[in-house]
Parts: sequence; C-alpha cells; structure tokens
Amino acid sequence: MNASNVAGRGKLTIVGVVLATVLFFAVNIFSNNSFRAIQVDLTEGSLFTLSDGTREVLKQVDEPITARLYFSPILGEQSPTHARYFERVRELLERYAILTDGSLRLQLFNPEPFSDDEDSAVAHGLSGVPINEVGDLGYFGLAATNSTDDKEVVPFFTPEREAFLEYDLTKLVLSLATPKKKTVGVLSSLPINGGFLPGAGNRPRWSVIEQINEFFAIQPIALDEPEIPDEVGVLMVVHPKRLKPETKYAIDQFVLRGGKALVFVDPAAEVDMPPTTYVPGKSEFEDILKAWGVKLREGMVAGDLDTARRVNVRSGVQMAIADYVAWLSLRPGNFDRKDAAMADLKMLNMGTAGILDPVKEAGTTMMPLIRTGMRSMPIDASKFGGQVDVIGMFRAFKPAGEQLTLAARISGKPKTAFPDGPPKVDEEKKKRGALKKKLKGEKEASQHAHLAEAKEDIQVIVVADVDMLHDNLWVDARDMMGKRLLVPFANNADFIISAIENLLGGASLNELRGRTISNRPFHLVREIRQAAERRFRSKEEELQKELETVRGEINKMIRRENIQSGGELILKPEDRAKIGKARERMVAIRKELRGVQHELRKDIDRLDSWLKFFNIAAIPLILALGTLLFTLTRRLRRRGGVVETG
Repeated sequence: MNASNVAGRGKLTIVGVVLATVLFFAVNIFSNNSFRAIQVDLTEGSLFTLSDGTREVLKQVDEPITARLYFSPILGEQSPTHARYFERVRELLERYAILTDGSLRLQLFNPEPFSDDEDSAVAHGLSGVPINEVGDLGYFGLAATNSTDDKEVVPFFTPEREAFLEYDLTKLVLSLATPKKKTVGVLSSLPINGGFLPGAGNRPRWSVIEQINEFFAIQPIALDEPEIPDEVGVLMVVHPKRLKPETKYAIDQFVLRGGKALVFVDPAAEVDMPPTTYVPGKSEFEDILKAWGVKLREGMVAGDLDTARRVNVRSGVQMAIADYVAWLSLRPGNFDRKDAAMADLKMLNMGTAGILDPVKEAGTTMMPLIRTGMRSMPIDASKFGGQVDVIGMFRAFKPAGEQLTLAARISGKPKTAFPDGPPKVDEEKKKRGALKKKLKGEKEASQHAHLAEAKEDIQVIVVADVDMLHDNLWVDARDMMGKRLLVPFANNADFIISAIENLLGGASLNELRGRTISNRPFHLVREIRQAAERRFRSKEEELQKELETVRGEINKMIRRENIQSGGELILKPEDRAKIGKARERMVAIRKELRGVQHELRKDIDRLDSWLKFFNIAAIPLILALGTLLFTLTRRLRRRGGVVETG
C-alpha cells in the first residue's frame, strides 16, 4: 500500500467522522421536529407519559380551542424553578396540540412590563406576581377559549401543583370541548334547596347550593321521583330518609348505567334535630350502600383527638375551652393528596361524622379520601342527644390507634340492590302519576331496561357527614349593602365542587391521580449535603462546648477578682492571656466551620457539573470517541501489515 493511498484513506476517515457527527445532530434535530409525539419516558413514576384517560379525551376533541400561554421572561430570570416549569407546561401543551390533530392551537406570549401582551394577560384574568423592587409583575398563566367564546383560565401556574398538571390541563380541555353547563341533581330530605317551610316561611338555599349553582345547573329531585332524568350529570344525595322504594330503585339504576353520585349520609345529623326530642337524625340508605360495597358503621360517630375543634363550653357556672372530639377540623394530612378531588384543600370541618367500612362481598373497592388521625375511636351516637357532655367525653376518650374513614371513592361493578327487578307500584298510584305528568305537560319518563349489574366501573363518592354542608361549619354569611356576602373559614364548599367536577370528568379524569413532581433532588446530592451537615453539626457542638468552658473559666476569674479586689474588677495578665487564647480558638473554629460550608458548596457544584456534562455531552462524546477509536484501530492494523479481505 503506497503513501498516497494511506493519505487518501486518512482523509476519507476524517471526512467520515465529520459526516457521522453531522448525521448525529441532523437525526436529533429531525427526530425532535418529526417525532415529537413519540417519547420514551424513563422517569420514576412515568412523569412524562400521558395517561390513557388524557389520550381518550384529546382524541375526541373536535371543538376548536385556542390556548394562550403567558410567561414573563424576567420571571424566568429571577426564578429558575418557574423557568423549568414553564418548559414543562409548554411541552405538555404542544403534545396536546399534536394529539388533537390541530383542534387545540397553542399561542405563546411574553408579557413584558407595560406591553400589549401584559394588557392581554390582565384582560384574560391572569394574576401577576411582583418580581422586583419597582413593582413590575411577572405572569405565568393560561387563557383558553373555544369557538363560542367560552373561557377557562389558569391564573398562575404554581410549581407546587405540578403533580396535578396533567389533570388540570385535561379538565380544562374537556370543559371547553363540551361547553354546555352540566346539571347536578340534588335530592335531600333537608331543606337544602330552600323554599317554603311550614312555620318558618320562605327559606333561602343553603350557601353550599348557591356555590354549586355558580358552576353547574341545579335540578331539584323530588323524594318520590321514580326516575333520575337523563340530563343529570351528577346526582347529589343528601341525608336520604323515608325514600320510596321506586326512588331508591331509580338511584340504583342511575348509578349502574353509568350515572355519577355524590352521597352524604350521617348516623347523627345535627342539622336534622327536632326541637321536641333533640336527637340527631339518622340517614336511611343502608341497602343501596351495601350493594355498592360500603356501610355506615351502625350507631357510631368518629371521634379524634388530633383534629378535635376547640369550643367554648359551660363548666358549672363558668365557661371553659375544651377539645370537642366529635367536631373535627381536618387538615391535609387527613386527605388522600394523590386524589385530584382532595389536592388543594387546606381544611375541612365535620360534625359528628360517621365511619365508613367496606363490604367485601360486594366486589367493589373502597378508596379512603378523608380519614381521622391515629388517635381516634368510635363514639356511641346516643351520646349526642340533648346536652352533650363535651368535657366528660374528652376525659373518657381512649384512642384505638387506628384511622377511621370519613369519606371514600367507590369503584367496581356492583350488583343491583333490587335483584328481583323494579319494585311493584300500585296501579292506581301509577295512573295518578301519569295523569299528573300529563296535566303538567311533561313527557313520560324514559324507560330503561333493568340492570342486574353495572356494565362499567361505577363512579361514586360517599361522605359520612351531612352537617359539613350547613353554613355553621364552613362559612359566615353577612349582609353587605343589601347583598349576601359569604366569607368561608373552611374548604367545605371547595371540596364539594371539586368532587363534582372530578365525577363529571368521568373515568378519564378519575384515573389522573397526582404524579411525582419533576423538581426533586438527586439522592446523591442529598447524601452529600447530609454528610456535610453532620460534619458541620459536629464542629458546631464542639464550639458550643468550648464556649461554655471558656465562659465558665471567665466567670470564675471575674468572681475571684471581685472578691479579692473588693468589687473592683482587675484581671491579672495571665487571666487576660487565657481569655485571649480562648478568643483566638473561637475565631479558628468559626473559620473551620466556614471551610466546611465552603467544601459543602464545592462538593455539590462539582457533582452538578458532572451531572450536566453526562446529560448533555457524554453520549455524543462517547459515540464520537467510539468512531474515532474504531478508525484509528483500523489504521494501526493496516500499518502493521494486517490486511483485511472482504
């Protein structure tokens, strides 16, 4: 092989390496633009993998939706966390646009101070946060509209809610894709819908119903209704009592054929306390609940030391403050934070709530949403009639060491509570009902075939408390210039609205539970920090011990000099020298502590640099080095007289 051939092959090798490098980057760019909908998710918890529920929702979107995403560049400069989260939101919306085949159109805006984009953000109802001393605002929100100008807004994306980002965006798209206001049917033995009451006159709706009415259409359902109307999206059943068999059957079949239900039952409803007996009323729904796979523990109220509310009670002739173990102020630790219906709640108030237990033979699953703390126990419901001994109940309280379920989500395919078919209705009663409908101009109720079992998983939430709906436990209603002003002090209404929204989203939204957030520290970084902190704490303890020793010696010297000099403090030269050396030692130890902190920062920065290098440059570099090594090996083998034949 002559020199010219070798030189020619060398040039070809260099050209090959260059072309391989160019090809590598070209493939990356091409794949990034052409295969954006195809991703391989290797994150813990599949953070970047869209759920089947989201894909199902996006596949059915045919309504044009314009999503306007606002992000202030200055906010990203001030907060790297928000900058990273913006990229996450943008990438997710871009995937949504791809999966809707263009029905969802994404627009990006950079609202600089005093710009048209900032005016647009304000006009769409976005919230700005102060980002500097001069009062400039940073925006990070979303305003989306459909063809009929319905609007859904995320005022500000907070990284704290990243675990529910997919849920929030999918719910927003679903709401705009089906813009018609959903109907919530309300069936209750209590005057929750307001109206005329004998002896009390006209009563307004409970505040919780007014809150629901702001988001949904309310349709009252009579206690003797033989069929739940098809337009009802969610049936809200509150303290069912003395229901007709045909009404219970209607509820049973409504749920089995796919209707959603939010049910409130209670073993001791204080809002249902007749003034003649002063005994709290009990819900009557055992047969339906049992068919769904859940039961209300008979005659028992949940007591809890951890969440007991502080109340004023009379003790003899004086007033005292005591923990009322049956009135509960529940906090985030009592909620299933992975369930979207519970994600943002800060506090729920309940009063004499019941206890939910699963029924194993029903073939359903009971997933607790709200539970007591560990220091809880069941209390006999009979103790809440008449004058309740709050202090005595507290003194006699003996925690059972278990959490009691106060609310739960029910899923599965239960059988009907009416295995023999629809209940028999008196023919004369049926005729009267038909005549009444005819006189009112109403159509005959649609007849559905009897279902012996649910065709799909039912969607039901059961809450073991009715009192939480009443104004007394969550809101102050005030009169402000002739208008009723509601000032909530608990999230009771927020919970109900969130639960309804969640149920209306169907199975697609229900499966979108909270995911692991992407902004989590590396385990190795955390271990380095903890190790350095342990060293720091050790040195700190040494310093504190030495300081105490020095202070003790100084105090001894001062006391001795005071005694010897008759109260006039005059330190001897050797004492001054000791104090000087102690101070020098203190300075040296402080310097050492600063050194530990500096080394801590260096360790973390060094690790961060290596991680960045590995994530960004390592793989391309390995490929390039591999190619170069292969080429050099071939050249050396040729120079050594090894000739390959092919």
